[in-house]
Amino acid sequence: MTVARVLSIAWRVALLTILLLVCFIAASLLAGLDQRPPGSPPPPNQGPVLPPLLLFCFLLACLFSYFVLRSRWTGWKLIAAVFVALYGVGFVLLQIESLVFLPAQVPRDLVPKVLLMGAILGALFAPTSVAVLGRLRGAANAAANRRLVMPAGEWAWKLGAIAVAYLVLYFGFGYYVAWKNPALGAYYHGTDPGTFALQIRSLWVTMPWLFPLQVFRALLWVAFSLMLIRTLKGGRVETALAIGALFAVWSIGLLLPNPYMPEAVARTHLVETLWSNLIFGTIVGGLLSRGARQDSVS
Repeated sequence: MTVARVLSIAWRVALLTILLLVCFIAASLLAGLDQRPPGSPPPPNQGPVLPPLLLFCFLLACLFSYFVLRSRWTGWKLIAAVFVALYGVGFVLLQIESLVFLPAQVPRDLVPKVLLMGAILGALFAPTSVAVLGRLRGAANAAANRRLVMPAGEWAWKLGAIAVAYLVLYFGFGYYVAWKNPALGAYYHGTDPGTFALQIRSLWVTMPWLFPLQVFRALLWVAFSLMLIRTLKGGRVETALAIGALFAVWSIGLLLPNPYMPEAVARTHLVETLWSNLIFGTIVGGLLSRGARQDSVS
């Protein structure tokens, strides 16, 4: 890659960072996230918003620039892939957790507003990123692509392995990283039973629905990333790391001031979800990159 090409990509990523910041602000305003119910107290001052938001936008701009530039597709097909990944992974999956675990802490109307914000953000940023990076027009890569072309039996065992991996990572990191912080026990009104086995047993007795719910979420992670896996050039390792980064980057949003979650809780969840989602995404990208060697394009 020439110096001119590197500089061209760098300034486009910088431009996308600023445009994404503008899109975030516009989407939050259009979704009504700046509005509070009449008579409600103002949220506590938790520090400046702009620096962590700018960092978050920069990392997202870098990641989606990579996906756009390494895509086999162009135009509206690529825009759809970016939108599905951004909205699905970044908003739908995260808000399921809010609905399940924070019904008392989060206002009832907040989740619909966040989902609306995500849809607006995706609708603004997906075509913008493809246009800025010069992939709005042009011929798609016509080379044979065997990504995701697998027999039903192979799909079955891979999706089963992905679901099991997600359960192990979700509950394992949740217990050994998150639940070991006393601040989380106080926040969620729970206690550490003493061992991981006892924790799983307690959840199985008191919240048996949590296990199928997390299997469903594991399959949603897969569904929202399939288009990007299908379109990515490169080998299996590259795809695995890229999907790992896609799943993990949204944890950086926990650096943003959050009036509904204490800083100690947010930072612990940041470490927990960053690493568990990175490992999980790497597993998903690696398992579903069938035909990567034959399809590899440098």
